Amino acid sequence: MNEQLHPSAPHDLPGFITAPGDTDILMVAVAIFLILAVLAVGNFYLHLHSLPERMAHKSQKFQFEIVAVLGLLSLFTHNHLFWVIGLFLAMIDLPDFSSPLRRIAGSVEKMAGVPPEEDPTEPPSGAAAAHPAAPADAKADRAKSKVHSHV
Repeated sequence: MNEQLHPSAPHDLPGFITAPGDTDILMVAVAIFLILAVLAVGNFYLHLHSLPERMAHKSQKFQFEIVAVLGLLSLFTHNHLFWVIGLFLAMIDLPDFSSPLRRIAGSVEKMAGVPPEEDPTEPPSGAAAAHPAAPADAKADRAKSKVHSHV
């Protein structure tokens, strides 16, 4: 500010007041700070928002998809109850009822002499793979002999 000040202006102006036509450094600094602050707060919000989903994913929870859907619902509807429910579901270990029931059913089939159904996710057994044309009666006879030999 080498120009002559107006006679009615105070002579001790603060440093952030610029002369006409000069770049306002304070405004540029505040604009950059504001953009960085908005990006940082948004990043923190999205990181916090995905907390239940990340918790369920780390522990390989069975209810991972439900937690993920609740997280999306809370994000788009701004209903925080969905987020809280998702957080609780991510923290809770639901018991696995299907594995014990499947084993009980397999044991009952063995006791009844019914050949167990092959699980499509398991590889075929060696005998069935070696003789794919083996009749079903031979498998049933082998299963019956195993049941009678254990009794």
